[in-house]
Amino acid sequence: MFTVFSDTPTGLWHVIRAAPYRGDALPQPQRIGVSQAGLIPSDPTLWHLTGVPSYVRYVERTEKTALVSRQAGLGRLEATRAALIPIRKSAAWWDLTQDERREIFETKSHHIADSLKYLPAIARQLYHCRDLGQPFDFLTWFEYAPEHSDAFEELVAHLRQTAEWAYVEREFDIRLAR
Repeated sequence: MFTVFSDTPTGLWHVIRAAPYRGDALPQPQRIGVSQAGLIPSDPTLWHLTGVPSYVRYVERTEKTALVSRQAGLGRLEATRAALIPIRKSAAWWDLTQDERREIFETKSHHIADSLKYLPAIARQLYHCRDLGQPFDFLTWFEYAPEHSDAFEELVAHLRQTAEWAYVEREFDIRLAR
């Protein structure tokens, strides 16, 4: 089953702001709808970003246990803010072995360790789309309550300063409210 993020006038999420952080922009959305689909949409009148949730990568058992024990689920009533941040990494990233990517992801960038302190206030889900012919490799989706907006901004700013982000060649940042 695919998860589809669409620029649609009937979307549950109203766009607060949307801008490229790195690389090319997407057409400016007004509302974002999130749905499940058995097929990748092909309607040319709207843009769609499609991904699939998958198993957690680059984690060791203790990290996975910590993530699972602290992670809140999506769809909480109080989580009326969200962010959709599609990301594409460079060919240099994909040329690395999985062990080399893990070294950058966690040993150098501390992606998991530093992100744990933001859980459960910020719920997150990563959707993979590199192998689906999509313009991005990942669709990162976050949900949080308005009172955690500053913490979310801190988290994003921190991640963008890590060694891992040197491999990001395209990133579009969409902030949302419902």
